[in-house]
Amino acid sequence: MSAHTQTAEKGQNTTLLCQESYVCSGTDEAIFECDECRSLQCQRCEEELHQPERLRNHERTRIRPGHVPFCDSCKGANGNIMHASMTGSRQIAAVRCQVCKINLCVECQKRTHAGGNRRKHPVTVYHAGKAQEQEEEEGMDEETKRRKMTEKVVSFLLVDETEEIQVRNEEDFIKKLDCSPDQHLKVVSIFGNTGDGKSHTLNHTFFYGREVFKTSPAQESCTVGVWAAYDPVRKVVVIDTEGLLGATVNLSQRTRLLLKVLAISDLVIYRTRADRLHNDLFKFLGDASEAYLKHFTKELKATTARCGLDVPLSTLGPGVIIFHETVYTKLLGSDHPSEVPEKLIQDRFRKLSCFPEAFSSIHYKGTRTYNPPTDFSGLRRAVEQQLENNTTRSPRQPGVIYKALKALSDRFSGEIPDDQMAHSSFFPDEYFTCSSVCLSCGCGCKKSMNHAKEGVPHESKSRCRYSHQYDNRVYTCKACYERGMEVSVVPKTSASTDSPWLGLAKYAWSGYVIECPNCGVVYRSRQYWFGNQDPVNTVVRTEIEHVWPGTDGFLKDNNNAAQRLLDGMNFMAQSVSELSLGPTKAVTSWLTDQIAPAYWRPNSQILSCKKCNTPFKDNDTKHHCRACGEGFCDGCSSKTRPVPERGWGPAPVRVCDNCYDNRGIQLDVAELPSDEEGGTLIARKVGEAVQNTLGAVVTAMDIPLGLVKDAARPAYWVPDHEILHCHNCRKEFSIKLSKHHCRACGQGFCDECSHDRRAVPSRGWDHPVRVCFNCNKKPGDL
Repeated sequence: MSAHTQTAEKGQNTTLLCQESYVCSGTDEAIFECDECRSLQCQRCEEELHQPERLRNHERTRIRPGHVPFCDSCKGANGNIMHASMTGSRQIAAVRCQVCKINLCVECQKRTHAGGNRRKHPVTVYHAGKAQEQEEEEGMDEETKRRKMTEKVVSFLLVDETEEIQVRNEEDFIKKLDCSPDQHLKVVSIFGNTGDGKSHTLNHTFFYGREVFKTSPAQESCTVGVWAAYDPVRKVVVIDTEGLLGATVNLSQRTRLLLKVLAISDLVIYRTRADRLHNDLFKFLGDASEAYLKHFTKELKATTARCGLDVPLSTLGPGVIIFHETVYTKLLGSDHPSEVPEKLIQDRFRKLSCFPEAFSSIHYKGTRTYNPPTDFSGLRRAVEQQLENNTTRSPRQPGVIYKALKALSDRFSGEIPDDQMAHSSFFPDEYFTCSSVCLSCGCGCKKSMNHAKEGVPHESKSRCRYSHQYDNRVYTCKACYERGMEVSVVPKTSASTDSPWLGLAKYAWSGYVIECPNCGVVYRSRQYWFGNQDPVNTVVRTEIEHVWPGTDGFLKDNNNAAQRLLDGMNFMAQSVSELSLGPTKAVTSWLTDQIAPAYWRPNSQILSCKKCNTPFKDNDTKHHCRACGEGFCDGCSSKTRPVPERGWGPAPVRVCDNCYDNRGIQLDVAELPSDEEGGTLIARKVGEAVQNTLGAVVTAMDIPLGLVKDAARPAYWVPDHEILHCHNCRKEFSIKLSKHHCRACGQGFCDECSHDRRAVPSRGWDHPVRVCFNCNKKPGDL
């Protein structure tokens, strides 16, 4: 056993010690290196060991500062270098096995000590001095220097099989590549069926056969997800992908992941070992080209603008090299030297109706392997030639590459339903477009995935059809439309300017209203009582719009009129108890205006008595003189006399003091048309007003309250039988704990969690109504 000091036990040597332990017990500093003895020796051990005649001719070298011995495993028994064709020079040792007592380079350590019990052998790590490293490098040829540059390259998982990026951020991506953030790079990726040796191809094309990307003789695919490594020689990010036809789960997502890799690549190698080029190769490249142009070109442009990249991302796709390895068949175009392989490939694309228009170029590189190993030199030259071409795709910084991949991953992500997995195309539109489907007509959204994150609404290629279930008919104000504006309007039980109890009375009298934010109330369903025209023919335009999941644009005013009637009745009862006669006076005043003759001054304009100028208070009664139509207090209009000229007939009616004193003077009244304000018309209006107003209230009172609630419930409310506990505090409902619906979200809450009152105009509640604790905290209009 070698007797190293504590420094050696740590695996790092500052002073080389004797490795023989023959005389000095391994404590003296090493002075010589003996090739035949395969050890470093101190002065005493060297003299003692080489006293025998047969050992005196051993070749011994005096150790200089920073000296590192050569690998013992790379030398034959006679001292000749093994693997000379592979290495080209003697390999410097990286470690010394303290059990086997041999010096090993990196490759020999992997080969001899990677498995079994030898893996546990303690080793001492050698660190060459800078002077020796520089001396070694000066003696190397160009090829050896390139090999040395790739010795420390390792690969890392970039994106897993679920399309999740495995690097935290841009800095982490650059750190794992182990390159400068200012270094301009290109990206080379490889595609092909599982088992075709994609990882093996990359290892020999870029890293001189080192296993940077894992390879395995097992049946299972050795590459899962997307792996990346940096080639410092060619300044290239090399990407290894999962094989086609090998995945059994998440097949759609894994296939979509391939196109994301293709989109950020400058050069794509399609690796195939088929003796003849299969149609799958052309189908894959043709579908990839179509999907790239359709979905990725626009997104790459948007990424350039959104990320503010100094180097614009090329919207022209990468170049493609088809690397074809055969055993028993000839290479493409070898039968006829005049035939160019690339032209034969283009003809094959046309026959299959596949058009690889997105790719900047397509090249064919074949090799026929009579006896292993495969010759990758032709592929290596073709790759280097394509990388030198910067006319269509120029190198860019690693941060730009990461941002492009991140943007594509954020845009095109999410699970793909199983019913969309059986397609004739490798990259169907469903992999990249929004999965939302209109609830009314069943048409899908044509926007790209995750467009809602940018506030872009859903959109379909076809028009929608009307559905009574969703009532997806939208009204727009015709007057605004003719002025170049498109303003949506909805039927409501009352105008936004009406109070709840006044709105209820107006609803009973004049029916629903259509209100425009610009034009005000443009329609009342019973405004003229008979012969009223449909609003579609007069004041509004109608359109049928799509109903997308998660939207409630059509479950608003016209669907909760009955519930608003109940709320209005409760509000009226509450107002009567709290404000005494206030609401009653207001409703009576409004109803009087509705049935009043045209010459009467409206109650809203009567602020004080016409004669004595006494201001009217809220509870004061205003009286109209049937002769002049002005408003008076009771004291100034207590007299009566017939006013037949106004259509009141021979019976005495209320008049003001002035009109009573001037009763002998004939009023100058214009002749009224027969269908204008006459006694018969007034009587009919009064009767219908009373019937409609009282009828609506009496009918609602006569029906059991539970039945009314079920009939009046808006469509977005959660049904009572589905509400078992409060949506906020989770208390279970019982006879003592009542259920209440939030008018904004429609969920069920207890009274404590929904005691706030707030207007919800988006649902048609223009006045404060019950909302839950969470909705009340939301800023802006609900």
